[in-house]
Amino acid sequence: MPFQATRTVRFSDCDPAGIVFFPQYLVMLNGFVEQWFDEALGIRYATLIGARRLGLPTVRLEVDFTAVSRHGDLLRLQLEVEKLGRSSLVLRHEVRAADAGDELRLRARQVLVCTSLASHRVQALPDDVRAAIQALESH
Repeated sequence: MPFQATRTVRFSDCDPAGIVFFPQYLVMLNGFVEQWFDEALGIRYATLIGARRLGLPTVRLEVDFTAVSRHGDLLRLQLEVEKLGRSSLVLRHEVRAADAGDELRLRARQVLVCTSLASHRVQALPDDVRAAIQALESH
């Protein structure tokens, strides 16, 4: 079952044409991944970055923009794990219009890699992160 949340398109998300400026979708997805860690995995993302000094940079991102979103639209974001590797994680995202017939607005595939913020080298995903993801996948 995908992790889901809703988000309203803000004025600051939009370009002068009144639609979501495409890089703002990427900002939304980044915040949504943090929310997924906090709420679905039960692991504070801020603690991973801060106290634990782990990075999860995006190393690959494929995005299809399928329809425009406007200021005030209510969006439903959803995320599913496609693949869990030793040090990487592949996520599938969809953004749909929660208030306009469930129209698909964006589809994305994102690859995150776990790194040490001290050395900036790839490292294995921590055991607690792996266990939390595997627990979600088993439901």
